[in-house]
Amino acid sequence: MKKWTRRAFIATGVLAGGTAVVGVAIRPGNRSDKVADLIGEEGDAIFDVWLKISPDNTVTAVIPHSEMGQGVHTALAMMLADELDADWSKVRFEEAPAHKEYANHILIKGFLTGGMKIPTFLQGTVDGTFLTIGKSMGLQITGGSGSVRFTGEHGMRVAGAAAKAMLKQAAAEQWEVPASEIATENSTLIHQASGQSAPYAKFAVRAAELKMPVQPKLKSIEEFKIMGTSPPRFDTPAKVKGTAKFGIDIQLPNMKYAAINASPVFGAKVVSVDEAKVQTMPGFQKLVQLENAVAVVADSYWQAKKALAQVSIQFEETEAKGLDQAAIFTQFEQALDEAEASGKAEKDHKSGNAKEVLANAGRVVEAEYRLPYLAHATMEPMNCTAWVQPESCEIWVGSQNPLGFAVEAAKILDLKTSQVQVHNQFMGGGFGRRAETDVLKQTLLIAKEVDVPVKLIWSREEDMQHDVYREANISRFKAALNEAGQPVAWKNHFLYKHHPVEAPYIPYGIENQLIQYSDSKTHVPWGNWRSVDHSMHGFFTESFIDEVAHANKQDPYQYRRNLLADNPRFRKVLDLVAEKSDWKRPLPPNWGRGMAIHQSFGTIVAEVAEVEVDDAGGVKVHRVVVAADPGFAVHRDGFKAQIESGVVYGLTAALYGEITIEDGAVAQSNFHDYQMLRMKDMPKIETHILNSGEALGGAGEPGTPVIAPALANAIYDATGERIRQLPVKNHNLTRKAEKDGHLG
Repeated sequence: MKKWTRRAFIATGVLAGGTAVVGVAIRPGNRSDKVADLIGEEGDAIFDVWLKISPDNTVTAVIPHSEMGQGVHTALAMMLADELDADWSKVRFEEAPAHKEYANHILIKGFLTGGMKIPTFLQGTVDGTFLTIGKSMGLQITGGSGSVRFTGEHGMRVAGAAAKAMLKQAAAEQWEVPASEIATENSTLIHQASGQSAPYAKFAVRAAELKMPVQPKLKSIEEFKIMGTSPPRFDTPAKVKGTAKFGIDIQLPNMKYAAINASPVFGAKVVSVDEAKVQTMPGFQKLVQLENAVAVVADSYWQAKKALAQVSIQFEETEAKGLDQAAIFTQFEQALDEAEASGKAEKDHKSGNAKEVLANAGRVVEAEYRLPYLAHATMEPMNCTAWVQPESCEIWVGSQNPLGFAVEAAKILDLKTSQVQVHNQFMGGGFGRRAETDVLKQTLLIAKEVDVPVKLIWSREEDMQHDVYREANISRFKAALNEAGQPVAWKNHFLYKHHPVEAPYIPYGIENQLIQYSDSKTHVPWGNWRSVDHSMHGFFTESFIDEVAHANKQDPYQYRRNLLADNPRFRKVLDLVAEKSDWKRPLPPNWGRGMAIHQSFGTIVAEVAEVEVDDAGGVKVHRVVVAADPGFAVHRDGFKAQIESGVVYGLTAALYGEITIEDGAVAQSNFHDYQMLRMKDMPKIETHILNSGEALGGAGEPGTPVIAPALANAIYDATGERIRQLPVKNHNLTRKAEKDGHLG
């Protein structure tokens, strides 16, 4: 680590041609010249690492996050522009380069500190610490629904407000008036008393030379002019016109294509390869053998794929050979049983004495839930293009962590990170998958063997069978009930603990709680899947609380509401979804209504699903009503779109999603056996936003964890059949069980 300095938080520099630079000199080191070289053009005034003002009065927000359909480029620019009082029609954006100066230190700080306010005198040291961590780890991540709530709130807004203060000060010096008398509006400085006004650009260079306030005054919600509205997104025109560039769209001079076939069983290595049949095939260029995969390079992707199909590959047999899904779940059961019997389960959360209360309870409700492995199944198959040269490498890819890709590429190729250039593209779906570097590694090892750019494209089958998966899981519950039917103890024991840490925690007022977890290793690779652990625990906890309510023959809405007496923010969201769904309205025969509520990534979401189960057992979701409290929705339409996207993603998984292991390998191979929700089956989704004014929450993931339990609870309401294992497609609902009557 470099020596800590006593330099000021902000330092000044000037680019050739008069471009002024104010970089954030976060200890250790001064980033001014590095940032100016990365994003500055002649005549630009650069404030902070996220903002520049051009001579034509254009304001450009430099966004350190990737665009994968969530609208982050627009939302973050809105936050900066609003605090700056910029003319939105003249606001532009650039995605930050994959460079260590754009490591997401604010995102890291937000996740680790919960976004708490840092005293001014400690700001430089704290930011310096997290920036150093971000650089060392190569983190320029887009994920965890953290872009708006952390980078936007503590980076973009601060940058806009600070630049506005500096512009006022610069104008005040020249006009010889107090800065407090200068107003700002639509990228214009105004001194009403003297009748003077000027565009920001007139004072931008001088302003950028001034010391930037570390903690400038931010607007209140009532003062917002851009935040809370829904301007057209920056990425929409290109996507509508078909000019938007995704990773798979890249075309380069002399570029070749690669197709790849990895070992069906994870971890197995290549034993032998027979390429005799492909040497004379049209377009064939080269066969490249990797440790656990074989690739063919050809003039076109189709030629590469056809040639690869003719290559005879033998993979080694591993201990996982012969393993199937039933054996994996048996292993899981044994792990939970043994941990429970030995008392060696890891404690996750404890309050009161749940074990003792359960042991002495007169009435206990128990249930066990199971979830399958899930693939990401992004619309755009995994791909990457690389041009590897002796002293440099260029990469074209859609990545959720472009800096991390640059760092990883440098390691693989024995280059300096500065010798690697990543051209980040739009992503046709991310969901956590495009933060993984497996495809990058394959591409680089293949591209090293040729002297032209190479684009590696995974087939849909490769994409499905070599994903990093959301784990299969089992979660066991017990609840002790008092004479009034209220839970007085809650015990939960599940497999695997990833993140966020709070995913299995419940909002309900139950005095005695014991939440535990155990591990059970398998050969199936794990990866972040949309909303990560929340996607599992939302189903687990909200299914079980629904069972407890029905065990007491109580309305599941009122039952939850009573348990949220000390949690008014949750209660408001629950009440809103009950109101908007018309919870008490009678439903037609064979219909059911189910509810769930869960907080993830700072946003509380409640959902009510209305379903019909026909006589043949077919499940039709007619309507989903959503109530969400994100603290404040920055881009209202964008927030709704993300919540609804999360509903669709989670509903698809709940109805159909299942990756199974057969003979050690993934059995599914394409959308014919890993089904997606079709447009004809799409429910009507109604989203209602509750702006509570609390700390900002995320949008991309919180809609997902709630829909599976809402669906399962609705199916129970319609049929009396309790869904404790997903997906729904595996259940025979043709024979209706005796039900206890619709309680909605």
